[in-house]
Amino acid sequence: MPLAVCATPIGNLDDVTLRVLEELRAADLVLCEDTRMTRVLLDRHGIAAKLLSYHEHNEAKRTAELIPRLAAGERMALVTDAGLPGVSDPGARLVAAALDAGVPVTVLPGPSAVDTALVASGLGAERFQFLGFLPRFEHGLSELWAELARWPHAVVAFESAQRLPRSLRSLAEAMPDRQVAVARELTKFYEEVVRGTAAELAERFAEPPKGEVVLVLGPAVTKATTEEEEQATSAVAELVAAGLPRRRAAELVSRLTGVSRNRLYDGSL
Repeated sequence: MPLAVCATPIGNLDDVTLRVLEELRAADLVLCEDTRMTRVLLDRHGIAAKLLSYHEHNEAKRTAELIPRLAAGERMALVTDAGLPGVSDPGARLVAAALDAGVPVTVLPGPSAVDTALVASGLGAERFQFLGFLPRFEHGLSELWAELARWPHAVVAFESAQRLPRSLRSLAEAMPDRQVAVARELTKFYEEVVRGTAAELAERFAEPPKGEVVLVLGPAVTKATTEEEEQATSAVAELVAAGLPRRRAAELVSRLTGVSRNRLYDGSL
């Protein structure tokens, strides 16, 4: 397989998968965001490999150089410092170019800071939205909070430790009671998951913490108008008439509208 996209540990080096280790050993060339970081992983698992830097500042140039080599059959593994290439990390450009050139691409999954933070927060369910990194400026943050004010599902975002206090203050001004979790240094020795309202966490993280940070927002809790609640209750009744169990119907409509599941269940009897 000429190009293998390999997920690497987000912290603990022992979280790497057996398939990724096998691919790193077999590759003619390992493309990595930071050769020093990747070398630590390879040394930990006794792998000797030829490394080449591939990061956001040389991505376009490297892609043009590498596609002919991949097309000629050279076997390459693509990694980043942590997680899966192409998800808020370099890699998407190379994958797209390889596919356009008819080069076989396979993805070897592994650790995910997004999923890990979501589950650890206790705020997730069947549906969530991933934002990548939060906007850098206040205006962008304000627009984002307005967009998410009625979003009835969890939200996961990356944020730098240095910008975290500002982002939490901005969130607390817009939605002080929104349930939030700050997941820091996931899978590492000093792992920490702090939960509370936006106002509480803005106070807790008044100064930048150390390490890598993932922010999780709980679903928005909005009070439905009488008309909205009546429409939601009617929707439950229609689903029940179509054969869906009442409890399941109430649960689905509640997630879509924000109306209490119990109110919908009782109101549709």
